[in-house]
Amino acid sequence: MADSFSQRHLDQPKSGSRFTFKIDPDSFGKLSERLARFLGTGKFLFWQTLFVIMWILVNILAASNSWDPYPFILLNLAFSTQAAYAAPLILLAQNRQDDRDRISLEEDRSRAVQTKAGTEYLAREIAALRVAINEVATRDYIRGEVDKLRQDLDALAGQLSGAEPADGTGVPSGQGNRKREKPKVKAKVVLPTPTEVS
Repeated sequence: MADSFSQRHLDQPKSGSRFTFKIDPDSFGKLSERLARFLGTGKFLFWQTLFVIMWILVNILAASNSWDPYPFILLNLAFSTQAAYAAPLILLAQNRQDDRDRISLEEDRSRAVQTKAGTEYLAREIAALRVAINEVATRDYIRGEVDKLRQDLDALAGQLSGAEPADGTGVPSGQGNRKREKPKVKAKVVLPTPTEVS
């Protein structure tokens, strides 16, 4: 008793009915999609056509025991009821499909935005790498510098080979028989003056 009293809300009026009928929208939507998908198949059209033909034949041949004589008012009522229920089910299925398409479109749009941002980032990185590569010594630049140094060394070797004698001793001409003389160093003695001594 105490539990039931504690579950009551005094600020809300008491509901008139205790039993409520709740329908799961997702489950009902799935059921409507299945029915709408079945109504649009050739199987349904075949069985419905066969049912109509049998209905008409039975009511025409069994004239005394026919439950729906011509003009088949009961059959028209059944078709009207079917159309009255089929149209909302098809609309519900289309609404669910539109919701899915909208969600898919939003995901595609967000994915496209992310892809565009990633592409722009890669383009900036590639541009930065190109600028950095232009500032760094490349293989062709180093090869050209080495070729220039080789040409300079060849020219210097040509100049040095022109100053060497024909015998190839490595000593320039006119200096082969000359002895190396040691340089003479003259010593200079500086005597102090009388004023510095006193």
